[in-house]
Amino acid sequence: MSRKFRMRVCAAAVTPILLVSGSYAYSAPAKQGAMQEDIDAAVYGVDEFWKAHWSDFFTESYVPPQILGLYDGRSAEVPTCNGEPLVPDNALYCPPEDYLAWDVGLMREGYSTGDAYVYFVVAHEWGHAIQSRLDVELQDVATELQADCLAGAELQGAANDDFIVFEQGDAEELTNAIYSVSDDLPWTNAGDHGNADERSNAFVQGLEGGVSACLPETA
Repeated sequence: MSRKFRMRVCAAAVTPILLVSGSYAYSAPAKQGAMQEDIDAAVYGVDEFWKAHWSDFFTESYVPPQILGLYDGRSAEVPTCNGEPLVPDNALYCPPEDYLAWDVGLMREGYSTGDAYVYFVVAHEWGHAIQSRLDVELQDVATELQADCLAGAELQGAANDDFIVFEQGDAEELTNAIYSVSDDLPWTNAGDHGNADERSNAFVQGLEGGVSACLPETA
């Protein structure tokens, strides 16, 4: 299946981002083919968006999170966050170590439904990294929905700047990705992430309104 999002850069431009800040995989198969390429493209696109536009919204300087990347939550050896082993079927931003990671099983399953899935996962977790860099008055109490909103703003902003390219079918894939959330997965538990309608609405809010639309009205 061909990728729906395509980079306007060569792979050589993406590789240093991951190697400097983290690694491609932790106890996960080293080669993930097209899925890894899309993950790399998502990382590149979102990171470049914030490099270009952070100062449009916030003070201080933009510092990207580290990218631990794929890990195998069912392996005997898994990375930890604040001393706790990472679990299967999860994607996360780890505040103490300031890194992003996603379980290879979660990404494979979602990727089988469409390549837009991994872009959403990467952008959502990047949204959490952005939250951690903001003053408390800029953080929404509904942290997961704000991360969904920021994911929409990041992907649309990256597309506007040609860091990634939306192609026919992407909108439907993104909608399906959001509505595929399941209560029995740590990453998609409706109890803390919101239900599918709430998540979809938050994501579209970011797509249409940009970063400002994801900030509290009192900010």
